[in-house]
Amino acid sequence: MKDEEYKAWEHEMETIRAENKILLDEFEIWLKGKNLKSKTINSHISNIDFYINGFLLHYDTVKAEDGATSIGWFLGDYFIRKACWSSKYTIKENIASLKKFYSFMTEIGKTSKENLTEMMDIIKEESEDWITAVETYLDNLDRL
Repeated sequence: MKDEEYKAWEHEMETIRAENKILLDEFEIWLKGKNLKSKTINSHISNIDFYINGFLLHYDTVKAEDGATSIGWFLGDYFIRKACWSSKYTIKENIASLKKFYSFMTEIGKTSKENLTEMMDIIKEESEDWITAVETYLDNLDRL
């Protein structure tokens, strides 16, 4: 990568990170409006931060508003391998967080209802596969 290309990429990353910070702050306010417990809110924020800043931003420089349909690869592979805390429970927890986040994103007009519907369909069709994948992965780690 040439120096100017790298600087442009770095600038794009910084811009998206700043946008993500604003989105996470707004999402937190939205969650508080749903009367959720602080622990639950913090869990959702942490899960979404990992998704939008750890996964979307570093693998393909995708903005949060364009990431609703990338959850299959995230929960079926990336999260399982990269998050040492991955488990059946955390897969389900991330599904809940992603549903809430993209419902919020739809509500504020940052993503379309079609993307939210497609994400929900992906969850319906693939969630059992993700749970099986994490259980298989953890079983194989136990055998090492």
